[in-house]
Amino acid sequence: MPIKDTRDMPPEAVKDGTAEPAPAPGSTPPGPQVIAHYLKLLPSSPGVYRMLDKDGTVIYVGKARSLKARVSNYTRLGGHTNRIARMISATASMEFVTVRTEAEALLLEANLIKRFRPRFNVLLRDDKSFPYILIARDQAAPQILKHRGARNRKGDYFGPFASAGAVTRTINMLERAFLLRSCSDSVYESRTRPCLLHQIKRCSAPCTGEISLGDYAKLVDEAVRFLRGDSQNVRRMYQRLMAEASATLEFERAARYRDRLAALAHVTADQSINPEGIEEADVFAATQDGGQTCVEVFFFRTGQNWGNRAYFPKADRSLPVEEVLDSFIAQFYDDKPVPQLILVSHELPNRELLAEALSTKAERKVEIRVPQRGTKSGLVVHALANAREALGRKLAEASSQRRLLEGLAERFGLSAVPRRIEVFDNSHIQGSNAVGAMIVAGPDGFVKGQYRKFNIKSETLSPGDDYGMMREVLTRRFKRLAALEATEPESIADVAAEGERAAPDLDEDAFPDRPDLVLIDGGAGQLAVAREVIADLGLHDLCLVGVAKGPDRDAGREHFHFPGRDRPLMLEPRDPVLYFVQRLRDEAHRFVIGTHRAKRSKGLSLSPLDEIDGIGPRRRRALMKHFGSAKAVSRAGVEDLKAVEGISAEMAQRVYDHFHERDG
Repeated sequence: MPIKDTRDMPPEAVKDGTAEPAPAPGSTPPGPQVIAHYLKLLPSSPGVYRMLDKDGTVIYVGKARSLKARVSNYTRLGGHTNRIARMISATASMEFVTVRTEAEALLLEANLIKRFRPRFNVLLRDDKSFPYILIARDQAAPQILKHRGARNRKGDYFGPFASAGAVTRTINMLERAFLLRSCSDSVYESRTRPCLLHQIKRCSAPCTGEISLGDYAKLVDEAVRFLRGDSQNVRRMYQRLMAEASATLEFERAARYRDRLAALAHVTADQSINPEGIEEADVFAATQDGGQTCVEVFFFRTGQNWGNRAYFPKADRSLPVEEVLDSFIAQFYDDKPVPQLILVSHELPNRELLAEALSTKAERKVEIRVPQRGTKSGLVVHALANAREALGRKLAEASSQRRLLEGLAERFGLSAVPRRIEVFDNSHIQGSNAVGAMIVAGPDGFVKGQYRKFNIKSETLSPGDDYGMMREVLTRRFKRLAALEATEPESIADVAAEGERAAPDLDEDAFPDRPDLVLIDGGAGQLAVAREVIADLGLHDLCLVGVAKGPDRDAGREHFHFPGRDRPLMLEPRDPVLYFVQRLRDEAHRFVIGTHRAKRSKGLSLSPLDEIDGIGPRRRRALMKHFGSAKAVSRAGVEDLKAVEGISAEMAQRVYDHFHERDG
């Protein structure tokens, strides 16, 4: 069923797809009065509503069977939880979309929550796509590979897998078992002799005709049967073929079947729990402790366990685990295929509605169960045990991280425990391929989504000018922060129901943009550059610390330089805080060096032919195949270039002119 897409609609109230003017800014006070303004025009039909603050930021997305009835609840002045009271008080305008059914409203709500990430909703924080195994069929000899994202390539997809590592291990085993090619199409087309994978018996080499396309197609069909759950029949087939080969004294062929059986045994051994009677299902188990929620998800496809993953959704501490799990599942399947069966650990408030919505999305029946006994109940109990263990580990890590941050604040004399730490470093080789990098850490460890890379762009820097590079990196980073703070509005005061104490605003749990501590990899000179940049941008209250290697660059004897201090600080060699800072610095080193190597490798892989307009991958391959190297192409004459397939007379002249100067 189609759902009205609000992505390109103007930021005004929407009713049945038509815009209704919102209250002019400042014309009405925020809160219940604003909500009441919309109430008199709302229909009693299903829909989705958005609450926005005075800056137009979406702070909450909700669904309703009756928009009028649901929104009217927000106009009451009392009886709300602190969370709802804060949300109402911050509301300056609203937007509405009507749909035909409540199931459509649920799907649209999940889509908008993931898109706008409102601070008062339950948020699915880790939303990376899952990897699949793809047997691509856009070549005569199908390729096996790892795939993420949209399924727009012709072939067979198997998964999802919980991690990319699980996919890689399974593909490696399948290569040994079925000898399928994993090389790219361009490599496959250009091979003239078998590659190393054929030599180590992990590919049948259809590229050079070592196996006929017909026999290769049989291997592909056997692999597909295995991945679709027909592993026992495939295994019995290989056992029969091995016995027949042995009986006819074809021991080399029998050994090949033996190796395939061993590889299949490795694949099935990796699937730790393979319950009988469950072909396709996802298992969700949730637990709460210490104000946090963990949701453990197990994936079962074709009767095999394809792994599990733990999620830690962001949710208000007051929300019960059932509500968090309900919202989590709706968002989880917003952009993922839905299995036939979903097993959950708790009775969901909207279980029947969610099943109806997912059935609408999948265009087939989807069942959501809370099993009480039998094999399915055992799976949920096992997932719940994994969820408790994962949450326990996270809480223990958070406690350890909190103690380290408290120790860091004490050693460095900070006014408060830092919530955001930024570390900066540069990398280059005699000035070439110069890059800078910033890594970020917080109460939950490294925040890799906040990492940044900086390609050094200044053309006035002399090679190896570390100070100039650091100045450029810091200027580009903190110029954005200064601009953001210059336009940042005043915070909205919390308002709770009468007689209740206002709880801290949910924004206090949000990860800040401003760092509480900035670590610069370097000594007093680098620190002086950082102080100059910060002062020029007007950010005078940032805490800057330079981390310099000790004598003979010994780890453990680092000197910490502070603005205004004549002598650097040194920590005790076995101080856990010292190890913590070393770990931060080492992570910055790892990230910036990896960035530098990637840039250098990209530069090395570039061909002079790439600079010629009109020379794409196909013509470049033709030229390289004909002449052997780019250098030989540069020496070729026009007539020789014209002899290459796909190179016209005009293109041959263009290639020749690129390598030879001509008088105008």
